[in-house]
Amino acid sequence: MSAAIETKINHLLKSIPSGTVVISSWLAENGYSYELQRRYRNSGWFESIGSGAMKRSGEKISYEGALYALQTQAGSNLHPGGRTALSMLGKAHYLDLNIRKVVLFGYDELLPVWFKNYEWGVEINYHATSFLPASLGLEPVEMKSFSLKVSGAARAMMECLHLAPHRQEISECYELMEGLNNLVPKKVQQLLEACNSIKVKRLFIYMAEKAGHDWFKHLTLENIHLGEGKRSLVSNEKGVYIDKYKIVVPQSLYNNGKGNI
Repeated sequence: MSAAIETKINHLLKSIPSGTVVISSWLAENGYSYELQRRYRNSGWFESIGSGAMKRSGEKISYEGALYALQTQAGSNLHPGGRTALSMLGKAHYLDLNIRKVVLFGYDELLPVWFKNYEWGVEINYHATSFLPASLGLEPVEMKSFSLKVSGAARAMMECLHLAPHRQEISECYELMEGLNNLVPKKVQQLLEACNSIKVKRLFIYMAEKAGHDWFKHLTLENIHLGEGKRSLVSNEKGVYIDKYKIVVPQSLYNNGKGNI
């Protein structure tokens, strides 16, 4: 291998955090041709993890290292969200037992084939949706060798409610809401005003008020569009109608918590 190629590979190895993926198209855009990448693989510096992505040879990678590459190299909005984000933020300690299931969200984008086909050692539950703006409410979480953008607590809570009631239990959502006693009202307000899911907004506000959080008192509810008509999460026979927010909630949720509205 020539001195020039060795210099380039040394620079590349130093610039990529350990435990992360390298996307081939990003390398090509930054002066590492596909032919040069092939040489790196043949020389044992890197190994393919699927069409379009590589990792350092012999290095163990995680789904977080793959998301780091997608966020920083591909400009993707894929991120840990919902229960996974709350757990990473230390807001859902009892959910840590379920770390083999990972919840990811993205702004109406597809998972790359190499990501879907690679064995990460966890079950990936991916949800492509546009009910919130792509980057609003995300915040960095420090990993061992890199920083990863995940949903902040308020956005993660809304993502949980987006999945309720069919893909996440409403009772679990309320338990999570009860623990969010230090949200920043301004950030919550921004997310609620930007959210285009009437169900999510009504449930979020109902649960926040029911939980008695101090930050709820600082929201400007008249600036949040809650839509018209009734929304039912259960049938009227099995639920309780909350006239203030025009939603029918499960009896178990109505009976749970600090108070009723």
